[in-house]
Amino acid sequence: MYANVDGREHFSFIYEKCTPGLKDFADTRVNDPRTREVYTTEELTRGDLFYITCIGDPQKLALFYEKYREIYHVVYSKDIYSGEQWLEIMPKTASKANAVRELKEKLKCEKLVVFGDGKNDLDMFHAADEAYAVQNADKELKAAATAIIGSSNEDGVAKWLLEHAFF
Repeated sequence: MYANVDGREHFSFIYEKCTPGLKDFADTRVNDPRTREVYTTEELTRGDLFYITCIGDPQKLALFYEKYREIYHVVYSKDIYSGEQWLEIMPKTASKANAVRELKEKLKCEKLVVFGDGKNDLDMFHAADEAYAVQNADKELKAAATAIIGSSNEDGVAKWLLEHAFF
């Protein structure tokens, strides 16, 4: 669960109740100051909740996807790095597409160039003027891309930025 708690963003979880995939994910966040292990459901749901990540059995998660996809912005996808099934749930208006559109407007940018690797980047790709998928990206995302660049393991985005220096 991601929520604002006492004015700070936190990633909260009950470790002993996590699926193996969620434990692996939580373990990668050990040094993240937002990480907040809790021990009760009350602690888990404390604060202003804005994003839920579920990692686990595809069949179980598919049921939640079907139940909530019309109410919330929901992404059901297999993680390209771990192979685990993910379900991401957030408010209907919370999307990468809306975020980049808002940034483009606030910064008064003429052109929006984005990069991605997972299915959760698809809406952002459709909102952009140019969209680049890394070589190891989800195949559906690659199909929506302006072009394919080097993989994330080879610093594909950084190399593209250096070649096309906008700064």
